[in-house]
Amino acid sequence: MVKVFLADRQSVFRQGMRSYLSQVADIEICGEGDVDEGLITTIENLLPDIVLLDIDVPSLSGLEICSNIKRVIPSVSIIILTPYPEDDQIFQAIKAHASAYLNKTVPVEEIINTIEQCASGKHPINEILASRPKVAEHILEQFRLLSNEKEAANFISPLTPRETEILNYMAQGYLNKQISTALDVSEQTIKNHITSILRKLNVNARTQAVIVAIKKGLVSISKE
Repeated sequence: MVKVFLADRQSVFRQGMRSYLSQVADIEICGEGDVDEGLITTIENLLPDIVLLDIDVPSLSGLEICSNIKRVIPSVSIIILTPYPEDDQIFQAIKAHASAYLNKTVPVEEIINTIEQCASGKHPINEILASRPKVAEHILEQFRLLSNEKEAANFISPLTPRETEILNYMAQGYLNKQISTALDVSEQTIKNHITSILRKLNVNARTQAVIVAIKKGLVSISKE
């Protein structure tokens, strides 16, 4: 079962979405709530797999909340829902580590399909870049500018000592089960750490993470 949390300021929208999603066999609605400052604590207690997050909020930025949720629960996938999709907002959503970005008016079937993709570890937001070259060019330029700013230091978060240790094992070709055995922790714990590593290095795959880490001097491919 995929545990989904509905975060939207409109209770009518939440009720409608709950009604649709509850009919899907492999989806469980584990909770719902308004988009406010108490949302992160609620999500942290429920530990959903997916969060449907409305970013059309008048106070605290929905994208800021997205970043904060990912910081607290790196393993969660966040699907941004917006009534006013914009190219600049796509860049901000990627920077906030959202897994998907959808117009709030899309058919519910598309939302269900996106939930299933995110649950399988995919990042549908990347498909926007593949299908819209001009948007991709704009976003890449934004990231190039970002790399020259102080904000870049906050965007690519430093790895914890444990994450660096796990990344070194990944660089040596160890699988999750082998790493969990070596460190005497559960395989799920290793998966959670790897999710955090991918997020901090802004990559979607283990191989990319290793390549980026080697280039940045974060790990070495030589065995001890």
